[in-house]
Amino acid sequence: MASNDSGKTLLIVDDSKVSRMVIKANVLAVHPDWQVMEAGTGEEAIALVEQSVPDYCTMDINMPGMLGTDAAAQILQAHPSVRIAIFSANIQEAVQTRAQQLGALFVAKPVTEKSIGQALLHFRGPL
Repeated sequence: MASNDSGKTLLIVDDSKVSRMVIKANVLAVHPDWQVMEAGTGEEAIALVEQSVPDYCTMDINMPGMLGTDAAAQILQAHPSVRIAIFSANIQEAVQTRAQQLGALFVAKPVTEKSIGQALLHFRGPL
């Protein structure tokens, strides 16, 4: 078997279709064997996770309806093994603290190859 990174599942949660496309393209360029699921809202993300628990998740914060941090909290409560990177343009300390409390990595937007790289390092990092 190849590295334990093969065949992982990533859930990308962002109300911006463009952001989802950029994250997906960058991740698949590095990990072509990963499965990618997408959700446009926190509620949609929670519903998807109920059906199929991903290994990893990138989560936007400001979305219509539920905040990404609240969605992440619910997902982690039910499935603590999911590794989450929270992407947000809101770099206030309170937001970063909330991400840390959840055990998630805070990644500042914009979504770029570099910020996606930070998320990928977090996904592969030690538990």
